[in-house]
Amino acid sequence: MTQSFLDLRATHNSHRWYLPVTPEVTVGPVGKAFLFGGAGMSAAVRAMEQTCKRPVIWATAQYLSYARVGAIVDLDVREVTVGNSISQVRVAAHIGDQEILTVNAALGRREGVSDQWRKAPDVAPPEDCEPVRHWRGGGESIHTRFETRLAAGRYPTREIVGGRSEDGRLVTWVRSTEGLPVTADLLAVIADFVPQATSHALGYHAGGNSLDNTVRFGHITPTDWVLCDIRIEAVESGIIHGAIHLFSRDGVLMATCSQSLILRVHAPPT
Repeated sequence: MTQSFLDLRATHNSHRWYLPVTPEVTVGPVGKAFLFGGAGMSAAVRAMEQTCKRPVIWATAQYLSYARVGAIVDLDVREVTVGNSISQVRVAAHIGDQEILTVNAALGRREGVSDQWRKAPDVAPPEDCEPVRHWRGGGESIHTRFETRLAAGRYPTREIVGGRSEDGRLVTWVRSTEGLPVTADLLAVIADFVPQATSHALGYHAGGNSLDNTVRFGHITPTDWVLCDIRIEAVESGIIHGAIHLFSRDGVLMATCSQSLILRVHAPPT
């Protein structure tokens, strides 16, 4: 088993896993931190791959409730259909009787053509980009486990000037501060970074709570940095719709993701 971003633990039942909710997998204000949605998706992806012994093709998560620090999240993996090369799988993540996350996915691999049309944005390498910190600043959270560098756009920690963005696009370089390899479960965490582009798009400090996230995986290749091409596509009645494409340093499209979020407006950082 490769080194994992999460402390996901096996049980005597090969289809049940559990995840302790500790500060380093959470977001939110001090005293009200909760499991980061991408961490929940990551745990489900990891659990499915380990149970089914097949790589994930796509996974879609519906976020139903919050898991606070100190909680234990159980993940039950159900192989709904198992074919010669593809499995259709469902994961129910719950705390006791309360389901907090539902994930549906397909896993497997087939021989055939591999190609790529979506190109990585033409930006400076991470070494030439400005380091940035998450707008909440100090404290232990999932954001302290990543290094982020700004390649294009306005990041929440920068002064938000110029009003509304013309393109809603933010491009960043991201890597694990722990030197973890880029795997499907790590990409599932990064795929939930769409809210980082809301401040850039709207022109004021804002973010969002995920309602869902769908991740489609391409060729996952060894890379030290992940290039995140994030676009806020629309905001309607307080709901944000956005997408993110995740590339390796050399331009391989490793995952494409889309999600909807509840818009949250924040006071500017002090």
